[in-house]
Amino acid sequence: MRTDSLFYRLFKNAPELLLELAGLDFDSSQKYDFRSEEIKQTAFRLDGIMTPPGERTELPFIFVEVQFQPDPYFYSRFFCEIFFFLHQNKPQHPWQAVVIYPARQIETDGSLHYASLLESNSIKRIYLEDFSNPPEERIGLQLIRLIVIDAEQAVSAAQNLVNRIKIQIDQQTVAHWLEWVETILVYKLPSLSREEIQKMLGYNDIELKQTRFYQDVFAEGLQEGLQEGRQEGLHEGEAKILIRHFKRLFGTLSAKTIDSIKQLNNEQLESLADHLFEIKKANDLEDWLTKHLNA
Repeated sequence: MRTDSLFYRLFKNAPELLLELAGLDFDSSQKYDFRSEEIKQTAFRLDGIMTPPGERTELPFIFVEVQFQPDPYFYSRFFCEIFFFLHQNKPQHPWQAVVIYPARQIETDGSLHYASLLESNSIKRIYLEDFSNPPEERIGLQLIRLIVIDAEQAVSAAQNLVNRIKIQIDQQTVAHWLEWVETILVYKLPSLSREEIQKMLGYNDIELKQTRFYQDVFAEGLQEGLQEGRQEGLHEGEAKILIRHFKRLFGTLSAKTIDSIKQLNNEQLESLADHLFEIKKANDLEDWLTKHLNA
């Protein structure tokens, strides 16, 4: 899974973290909903939209893009997506855009055509290199740092973060944040088994099994699936993990659905993984597969 996918999943589960990172102080931060959206009748897709409560018309829609690769056409595409969305949906809210870069050198120069927009209060550009040493009590920012640091530093950083989480956060939300430390390490260190990650982080079995991510995706069969993926090829391994997840979620899958997942290409498998928590019923999965296989 790409780094930007981790960010989008994190913002979907903790939308207030995006607002904290961007310095946007809204009193309804935890009522925002984070999603992606296809722009109808175009080739555009907004990867991240933060939707405010409908009754709070003074709060903005927030368009989010995590841009970790140089793209000379990024701003032209991003602003087209935003204005197509506004034209098609005509929301009764203002709008704000947040672009997250790992470093300034990745950013495309948009001054020729988009200087007025980039200099406006509607656009916030965030450079994660500015968050290399966030305050220890800012757990969310520490998680973001864990995503972007080198794998060699990740283990010690994760261990320190777990210790701070257990000390500084009330017990009701400890499992929520532990879930994300584990999730990030699983993707940063795919060669390690679940047991090795558990031992490094100092979890006990009870703490691990309290995390939703462990229950939904990284249960007993996950590391077996990853091993299969390394032996058979990344595509086959990812397909098996997704099939295992949906079987656990729905109880059973039809042979047609299983075959459809196996037919997905690498890009489609990644997209399906990005939308795991949006697929709550078997019909949702069938609709998603029909749409993407026939696209």
